Amino acid sequence: MTDTDTPQAPVQAAGCVLWRRSPVDGGLEVCLVHRPKYDDWSHPKGKLKRGEDALAGALREVGEETGHRALPGAPLSTVKYYAGGRPKEVRYWAAEAVTGAFTPNDEVDRVLWLSPAAARNRLTQLQDRTLVDELLVRVTEHDA
Repeated sequence: MTDTDTPQAPVQAAGCVLWRRSPVDGGLEVCLVHRPKYDDWSHPKGKLKRGEDALAGALREVGEETGHRALPGAPLSTVKYYAGGRPKEVRYWAAEAVTGAFTPNDEVDRVLWLSPAAARNRLTQLQDRTLVDELLVRVTEHDA
């Protein structure tokens, strides 16, 4: 048994705060996914495969959950919480959606592209909301 197999070792996961420019007005939109298993709204994310690089895992999860290929940007905060009685650490990056289309699947049945304010309000977990604020700072820095 290794340290990563012990009950106290955090589950390692990664995801992205996926964004795009609105096709209507050019404003920033944030993608949220609805997971029917938990009936929640979150950023696309998931557990890393054994030995998988965190950024590669984050981009894989975006593709699997949203159908979009993403261009990674700045790293964002790592969110830590307990899930199923185990600690979990999710590393996040800002990522711009560049191509793709959503198809519902077993993990994610809906996606929404929302304004940052609407996304903050729709997110189920409070700790996910600060990631939207971080995204806005990073995109503003990049545009400057």
